[in-house]
Amino acid sequence: MSSTEERPATRPQVVLATNNPKKLRELRAVVEAAELPIAILGLSDVEQYEEPAETERTFEGNALIKARTCALRTGIPALADDSGIEVDVLNNCPGVRSARWAGPECDDEANNDLLLRQISDVPLGERTARFVCAMAFVVPDGMEGMRQAETVRREWSGDIAFERHGENGFGYDPIFCPDDAPDHDGRRLTSAELDPEDKNRISHRGQAVEAILPIMAGLLNLKLASEHAARPEGEDETEETADAAIS
Repeated sequence: MSSTEERPATRPQVVLATNNPKKLRELRAVVEAAELPIAILGLSDVEQYEEPAETERTFEGNALIKARTCALRTGIPALADDSGIEVDVLNNCPGVRSARWAGPECDDEANNDLLLRQISDVPLGERTARFVCAMAFVVPDGMEGMRQAETVRREWSGDIAFERHGENGFGYDPIFCPDDAPDHDGRRLTSAELDPEDKNRISHRGQAVEAILPIMAGLLNLKLASEHAARPEGEDETEETADAAIS
């Protein structure tokens, strides 16, 4: 390449602040489908740091903890989510404890087993639940110790199945039947039975990424494809702007 030849512009980097490979794959797919011109990194692509404790009582608070810590430690804009499931008959539990519902060292299978046992006697029609995803985007703003933060929250309503179905997804996907899932053999499909692309389009996490894309584009001074540039009219949203010192 000659010195007079114009070099291609370097795409801005964004770190997805998660070590969950399935969540990382799902988040990457949604962001990349929007054709936002950014280079998406995982935590394995940046200098390692100790992950923060998720001490907040809200999904939004925990998402901000993860995104702020990542942006502070790496110096790169960070996108993080905190998500879980709320079951009405359990007073919205597991909630922010969804990943640790069966104990600190538990896995998805143990969490699903415990939840199914806890509502085993709850009849159809009273097993209502929702997946919740809060997404936080944090950008170093050029001032030492300062970060600009934005959050959005989206929900995906449905019911808890009586047993597992499906192999896709992760977490509580095999026992969650979304309201907008198709029927099969007299029952609604679980989110683990949905095609991954279909799930990403309608899920709580997919909706949250769609909602935060215009914010990301604005803060990074990028052009967003027109179909992602505006949120659906009348859609509920939660956004927070914070310029907070981080010591």
